[in-house]
Amino acid sequence: MNLLFVLDPLANLKAYKDSSVAMMRALAKRGHRLYACEIGELMVAGSETGSEALASAREIAVFDDNADWYREEAPGKMPLTAFDAVMMRKDPPFDMEYVVATYVLDVAERAGVAVFNKPQRIRDFNEKAAILRFPQYITPTLVTRQPAALQAFIDEHRDTILKPLDGMGGTSVFRVRADDPNRNVIIEVLNGFGARSVMAQRFIPAICDGDKRVLIIGGKVVPYALARIPALGETRGNLAAGGDGVAMPLTGREAEVAEALAPLLWEQGLLIVGLDIIGGFLTEVNVTSPTCFAEIAEQTGFDTAGLLADRLEEIVAG
Repeated sequence: MNLLFVLDPLANLKAYKDSSVAMMRALAKRGHRLYACEIGELMVAGSETGSEALASAREIAVFDDNADWYREEAPGKMPLTAFDAVMMRKDPPFDMEYVVATYVLDVAERAGVAVFNKPQRIRDFNEKAAILRFPQYITPTLVTRQPAALQAFIDEHRDTILKPLDGMGGTSVFRVRADDPNRNVIIEVLNGFGARSVMAQRFIPAICDGDKRVLIIGGKVVPYALARIPALGETRGNLAAGGDGVAMPLTGREAEVAEALAPLLWEQGLLIVGLDIIGGFLTEVNVTSPTCFAEIAEQTGFDTAGLLADRLEEIVAG
């Protein structure tokens, strides 16, 4: 297969833990040809004869040495139809440039290219608000621009989490109790005096046991989760916020949630999904560039990247 990965700059990737690097290594070992580009190197050309998606892409070779893990050829303009599949693995923020990149990938998909995750579904599934599609698995949740509604939610549930809908890595996530003297200013900062929507959720005490990342790959549930356990004095379990990642088998409840959602998400064209589950409650549905492949594989021996390679090969083979 010829595979294009749409990524952040290769030089910025941390090879020892980056999930995209793990995927590329697994695919390269099976003899597949790999190419890479950034979202700014995607383009679409249209005329009366039709539209064509292209990329200024470079072929890459990948190695197991984390300090010197890739070599890249000079870039060249290539039609996306030259690839058997395109993997959209650009990290958030999910801004307008990200959205434009999905428009280019839409054109490639209409030309018959397999694109993962499906561009339309990346747009449809806000990683925070998508949990509202599955209300049976969530803690009490509110999404609103109204400061008074946020205040009422805090008064009702007493101990809450407030966060923006476009954050990543635990940024701007606040735990707010009813008696918090800073609750008004927290709402003002997050909500911009009614200008921005905010998600409020009842606080889940089980965060002390970890914010569990559960991977679903091609509709198949990985049997291990990575528990992101908060650092001392911290509410957030995100690794970017200092959390400690510990891989462990799925609990019965985690497996129940993941197995129920797996076929639904796969039907939507979502090849790689990272569910975040705290205390058995679904808190996020990550579809942009879900991580934790490397940590789960290293700690459990489960070949997450190999499963991804299996599923891609099956899809392309038809």
